[in-house]
Amino acid sequence: MKRMRTHLIVALALLCALHIGGMAYGQKTKQKQRPAQAVNRLANDTRVFKIDPTIDVQGVRFKNRFGTELAGHLYLPKGYDGAKRYPAVAICGPFGAVKEQASGLYAQELATRGFVALAFDPSFTGESGGETRSVAAPDINTEDFGAAVDYLTRLRNVDGARIALVGIGGWGGMAITEASIDTRVKATVVSSMYDMGSLFADGYFYTKNADGRYEELRRLSTQRTRDAQIDSREVSAGELERVSPDAPRYLRDLQAYFKSGRGYHKRSISSNGGWTKTTPLSFIATPLCTRAGEIRSAVLVVHGEKAHTRPMGEALFGRLNGTNKELYLVPDATHVDLFDNMKRIPFDTIERFLKEYLK
Repeated sequence: MKRMRTHLIVALALLCALHIGGMAYGQKTKQKQRPAQAVNRLANDTRVFKIDPTIDVQGVRFKNRFGTELAGHLYLPKGYDGAKRYPAVAICGPFGAVKEQASGLYAQELATRGFVALAFDPSFTGESGGETRSVAAPDINTEDFGAAVDYLTRLRNVDGARIALVGIGGWGGMAITEASIDTRVKATVVSSMYDMGSLFADGYFYTKNADGRYEELRRLSTQRTRDAQIDSREVSAGELERVSPDAPRYLRDLQAYFKSGRGYHKRSISSNGGWTKTTPLSFIATPLCTRAGEIRSAVLVVHGEKAHTRPMGEALFGRLNGTNKELYLVPDATHVDLFDNMKRIPFDTIERFLKEYLK
């Protein structure tokens, strides 16, 4: 149970301010819009990774189908030409992170390789809207990916027939779920993927049976009654603040990323606290990746050879039925290595895969 709750702490929440020339979802306009003049540095730039000054980035906002306004950072390709149309990628994760962390690093790097890249904060987290805060839900967060695709299709410099998703950590499961229902998505990359629905419902390594799940639901139901009585939503304590030196390697790695100057961000749930205590309910009720076997677009599954999440990615890969699927195991790499280790993240492989299927 403790191990399961610990895994709540992995991954992402993002997105910045400013409309791009009236690009908010739902605006009545018959013309596709061109990104506003980009600037090399964001106002109040709080990105935690090394900034490439040759890449233009701007804060953007857009809405999902539920009306929640999402915040993102839009990275323009190196040598951006407003007269051209580019392939585009929507990026989110890990679970409990924000766009200024791993997803922004991925977006910046892919922009150097010729892609328009959108890193965004999911609903209820980071600079995105939504109440209550610090909550996740599989249907809403999957929809956040769909809203990012909506936004990209509205950009004049994006080729709407060449859009991909990148899901990191817990947002890998959301990316796969969106790919299974959105035929606009031509390719999907998942890196250090978690299936959060399976994790909450079945436990890590599928150790939770029906009785164990029932006990968890009893605990969550009791918590929900307490929340109703106090008219608030209690938040889990920050598990990464109490990691002992003899804790499993992956917990120490997560702490080293989220809680240190290496990856800490003031708006990141994983850096500062936890999710609402009842967050698992939605994931137990609504499984992710249920139609993964029906995905017809290309999928690249990337995991560290030594990652504790590797079995989850391999299980997903086995469920994919297309011939356009790939599994890439990074030698000697761990789960967290693929958050920010530029020597371990296989960007050459990711670039080759995306360019092959976003022709």
